[in-house]
Amino acid sequence: MSISTKYNPAETEDKWYSYWLSKKFFHSEPDEREPYTIVIPPPNVTGVLHMGHMLNNTIQDVLIRKARMQGKNACWVPGTDHASIATEAKVVAMLKEQGINKKDLSREEFLKYAWEWKEKYGGIILEQLKKLGASCDWDRTRFTMEEDLSEAVIDSFIHLYKKGWIYRGIRMVNWDPAGKTAVSDEEVIRKEVNQKLYYIRYEIKGERHKVQDGQPSTFNLPPSTYLTIATTRPETIMADAAICINPNDERFTHLKGKKVFVPLVNHEIPVIEDEYVDIEFGTGCLKVTPAHDLNDYELGVKYNLPVTDILNDDGTLNELAVILVGEDRFVARKKIAKMLDEAGHLDKVEDYKSQVGFSERTDAAIEPKLSMQWFVKMKEMAQPALDDVLNGDVNLIPNKFENTYRHWMENVRDWNISRQLWWGQRIPAWYDDRGNWVVAKTKDEALEEFWKKKHLDESCSDTEKIGFKHQLEPFLRQDEDVMDTWFSSWLWPISVFDGFKNPDNKDINYYYPTNDLVTAPEILFFWVARMIMAGHEFMGKKPFTNVYLTGIVRDKLGRKMSKSLGNSPDPIGLIEKYGADAVRVGMLMSSPAGNDLMFDESYCEQGRNFASKIWNAFRLVKGWEVDENLENPNKQAISWFENRFNEALVEIEDNFKQYRLSEALMTTYKLVWDDFCAWYLEMVKPAYQQPIDAESYQATIGFFENIIKLLHPNMPFITEELWHDDLFGTRDEMDCCIVAEFPKGGAIDEQLLKDAEVIKTVIAEIRNVRNQKQISPKEALPLSLKVNSAIDYEKWLNIVFKLANVSEAEIVNDKIAGAAAFMAGKDEFFIPLTENIDVDAERTRLNADLVYLQGFLRSVDAKLSNERFVQNAKPEIIANERNKKADAEAKIKIIEESLAMLG
Repeated sequence: MSISTKYNPAETEDKWYSYWLSKKFFHSEPDEREPYTIVIPPPNVTGVLHMGHMLNNTIQDVLIRKARMQGKNACWVPGTDHASIATEAKVVAMLKEQGINKKDLSREEFLKYAWEWKEKYGGIILEQLKKLGASCDWDRTRFTMEEDLSEAVIDSFIHLYKKGWIYRGIRMVNWDPAGKTAVSDEEVIRKEVNQKLYYIRYEIKGERHKVQDGQPSTFNLPPSTYLTIATTRPETIMADAAICINPNDERFTHLKGKKVFVPLVNHEIPVIEDEYVDIEFGTGCLKVTPAHDLNDYELGVKYNLPVTDILNDDGTLNELAVILVGEDRFVARKKIAKMLDEAGHLDKVEDYKSQVGFSERTDAAIEPKLSMQWFVKMKEMAQPALDDVLNGDVNLIPNKFENTYRHWMENVRDWNISRQLWWGQRIPAWYDDRGNWVVAKTKDEALEEFWKKKHLDESCSDTEKIGFKHQLEPFLRQDEDVMDTWFSSWLWPISVFDGFKNPDNKDINYYYPTNDLVTAPEILFFWVARMIMAGHEFMGKKPFTNVYLTGIVRDKLGRKMSKSLGNSPDPIGLIEKYGADAVRVGMLMSSPAGNDLMFDESYCEQGRNFASKIWNAFRLVKGWEVDENLENPNKQAISWFENRFNEALVEIEDNFKQYRLSEALMTTYKLVWDDFCAWYLEMVKPAYQQPIDAESYQATIGFFENIIKLLHPNMPFITEELWHDDLFGTRDEMDCCIVAEFPKGGAIDEQLLKDAEVIKTVIAEIRNVRNQKQISPKEALPLSLKVNSAIDYEKWLNIVFKLANVSEAEIVNDKIAGAAAFMAGKDEFFIPLTENIDVDAERTRLNADLVYLQGFLRSVDAKLSNERFVQNAKPEIIANERNKKADAEAKIKIIEESLAMLG
């Protein structure tokens, strides 16, 4: 069939993706093959494809496609996360646009709207992944809120509760006033914020305090009558329970045992002492507000201070604040600062930068808040997950993240798993009218638990039992909270294979543990670590073996890509502009594992150029006419490329084993662009309008087929398109590149490859002489060789003749005066010229080469004379350095001889 002059991704991508789907190439069922399994990090059901998703899923697809081609039973399980906070916020916003307030709805009514929203918008990101070429087993798509997975969450909660690892209590939590829910430490993003530091005067009781209009004032009072506190949060002074000083701070010894008045509200609070206070910060005094700061809370517990929470769930001031009731916390901050100033309590205000926590989901400033919540004890579960990483059963790639992981796991805190939302798996706890509670899966089971809790005599009649339940049932209510989204996703590698519903089913037995996980470092603890914990707790073994941690996608200025900065391109727009293969190549070229990648659209352009190079090379070969009667003049070229391919394959496989996917792609890129297109095809292609011999043609087609297979995991669409061209004969409908056998390496003649590099240098130097002397490429040049090595040039001369346009070659024993000379390896080459060469220019060039080689030799000598280097370096490295030394010495000798001849 004919092939168009230009590769058009739009014509191939939908065609082949639909074909792969129709032939079930992505689908996996347990069989006798070795399984290779990846579970997708489930994107939020609210999400759309961004550059981080592009990177993460391209890497997963490369791994899964390669495994599939290697004959493994490749299974990539897709799905989405219900994302409690984010989804609820989306639904609330949608309802607001319709004039509906969540407060006016029942839970059931709200959830109906939420499910409708999910059905309408929830699959967008998965459809976008198909545009990228993601070869997920879509028949296995799961959703964390579907019935079976939700049941797994409930069962795991009950299991841990029965073990005593889940408890309920009042603790200080991170509160999101916008989402009106608690969030975990890991969902708090720390940002440096420009703030104000307010210096507030607190009057000391009994030190000449005077009252104006019923309020204490510090106007015109001497400094001895008050102390000054520096705070960024004046709106919380009404909740102050004490002033704390450092017992070692001599400035405040006079305050020991004293009391002070809280400005504006005239509350009397004690002065306490604790070494926690930083003498250097602010004024050296600290206001202690137990309800609104974690460290203050711990001080409050230590000194039995009262706790006054003055904030509502939405961040407005409540009645306990006494003043500015109903005002938003940030509005109150400005108003209180003004009130303090007017009352003489504000000493000064300074600009100040500090780290403030923001909700990852709503971007609201986090409030520390005392709240009744459900928690999971983590210490015991953390140990097996830590051991897995420390002993190498689970590999973090790159391993630089092991120390961070170890620190987290050794200092693990109990996990707050309750969220004050409606969208999510509801806490399976049930309360009676007196506040007593039990944990149970259903209401009937809860009634049974309450019956048992009453310790009623088992000899009681069924009638009494029924009567008890009937009396209690109307008062029974389920906990309003739902579980943290991560409490469902930590079960993901188990629940996607129905490991809870049917613990001994064929899927869980075959696919679990999975092989590789590809994710971002920022969720290493609150997803990856927890999955390992869940694996041990519920399956008795780890959930995966390797964790490939990607970097953050940044722009070329190093800024993290975000909508607010406007520096993040639309991934689908990039695919439409450059093609999916080009975007995949662009992402991978700049993404070493664990390191941030500086993405620029030019990488996609480079990927498109690479696709065009492959396409044009294919067109070149397809256009050759074959003459069966011609002998093969290209045996050396064919032998060289076969060895070069095998050499590159070893490097590529080694990179894959070490998860250096970017490096593996670059090796492939250079093999195709440089070795195959720039060198091999030039070596074997016939002269203009001349045929090629059949043996060279078949060898070239074979090489091209292997190259297409090698490229497929990175560039699935163009490779599938070329795979089905009639250049390769007729393909069966199931004979597709996606399931073709990945190339396997053969023997490597290393000496042949070294000799080829010398030959390539010879050709490059002859071309360089042409350029320097302005000799036409059409003018054939004679060449003389002074051979100092063991290279058999007879095998290579036809390649030199063809690529450098050399008319004849002569072996000589001496240097040729008046010729353009150069070196390749240890051998000397001369091109006799019809006109005298520029002796001064040649001497300058040789001297420059001599200076370089002498400097290089000094650096090698320095290494070899370093005893520590010689003692610690591997033998092969030392041998390589000695070879470099010998090579440099030989070249220096030849250059010195050439300079002597020039006089």
